[in-house]
Amino acid sequence: MVKISKNLPLAIATVVLGVVVGFSSLLVSVALDLTEKLFLHFQENNLVPVDVSAGGMRRFASVLIGGIISAIIWYLLQRNYKPVKLGKAVKGQQMPLAKTLIHVYTQIFFVGTGNSIGRELAPREAGAALAQKWENLFQDNKFLGLDAEDRRMITAAAAGAGFAGVYIAPITGAVFCMELLYKKINARVIAVSLTMSVIATLIGSIVKGYQPYYLVGPKSFQLQILPLALILGLVCGFLGTLFKKYIGVAKAHRATKINVLAQLPAVAAVTGGIAAFFPQIMGNGRGLAQMAMNTTSHSKAVILALLFGLVAKVLVTLFVMKCGGYGGVLTPSIAVGAVIGAFAGMAYISFVPGVTMAQAAVLGATFLLAASQQAPLMAMFMLFEVCHLNFSAFLPLAMGVAISIALSKWLQTKAFFA
Repeated sequence: MVKISKNLPLAIATVVLGVVVGFSSLLVSVALDLTEKLFLHFQENNLVPVDVSAGGMRRFASVLIGGIISAIIWYLLQRNYKPVKLGKAVKGQQMPLAKTLIHVYTQIFFVGTGNSIGRELAPREAGAALAQKWENLFQDNKFLGLDAEDRRMITAAAAGAGFAGVYIAPITGAVFCMELLYKKINARVIAVSLTMSVIATLIGSIVKGYQPYYLVGPKSFQLQILPLALILGLVCGFLGTLFKKYIGVAKAHRATKINVLAQLPAVAAVTGGIAAFFPQIMGNGRGLAQMAMNTTSHSKAVILALLFGLVAKVLVTLFVMKCGGYGGVLTPSIAVGAVIGAFAGMAYISFVPGVTMAQAAVLGATFLLAASQQAPLMAMFMLFEVCHLNFSAFLPLAMGVAISIALSKWLQTKAFFA
């Protein structure tokens, strides 16, 4: 009886917050769609992940205006507020709900207008802030109050559920909670995080549906892809660790005061200038990743386009963070890894039949994401879910992820990567 009464507040919070965070993620998705329609007259989907028909001047204007407006909002917001990192929120630092939601929707507006940053941080922050609000409202209620450990768990689970509700990836949301935020895996946290992510996914799917986020063609991975997984695990383990290092440098030197009013519009102007002739630079990297996965040619034009996209995406995303922009780096990491995988696939497929370029791109995306985020399980399950892969993908994904994260951990013992 005591056990039931002790778990009852946690069970209620899990279900209620699953619903609340699910609707929060749904609203984030709607806000993104409305922003893209307003500024670009464009409806994003997996067949057309970036706007390629609006014209160069519209893309330039959209990115620049989005950068200017976001810079003003972030400057005003940060005069007396500093965005709370999710890790600190899980440890108990409070996320003011109103200011956090302004910050969340500014991120969505920023990326929806075409600026280069991930959109996945916003729903996670919204989820964590809503969970804290619930915890604070019922802190002294004997039926709904949670102890300190359960508050940590619920905050982490709500952040993962926020991700799940936008990307329709419940396992990834639960693993994100356990691997990156709560950093414990037991039956209790599995039950809470997975239940909340499943509920949020069901609600988020009202808008997003159940279509794959990336289109990868044949989804059956043959055993002859294993040597490629080994090679890409090593390459992406190194490059992902390098990307992680410079992400940290950019965030550590982020503009937050009045200088953001000059720096962020400047980098938006550069991004818009690139987007005018290369739209795949826009947004969270979905366009560039899909371009890599769609590659079937070894022509010089294709190679140069992918190489340009790779370099431009890395530099622009890093400078966005340095110049005051906020957002995630999961999907930019996927884009970078997918291009690297496509390059490796071009060479590998020439000697080994039965492997597709899209599969090589998926491997690269997974392994670079694992190293850049230090989250091997999340990386593996994320690409598995958002690409709708089948069971045959687990062996090459798991092998390459293990190699990538092992190399990354070793590299971080060296002075350059520390």
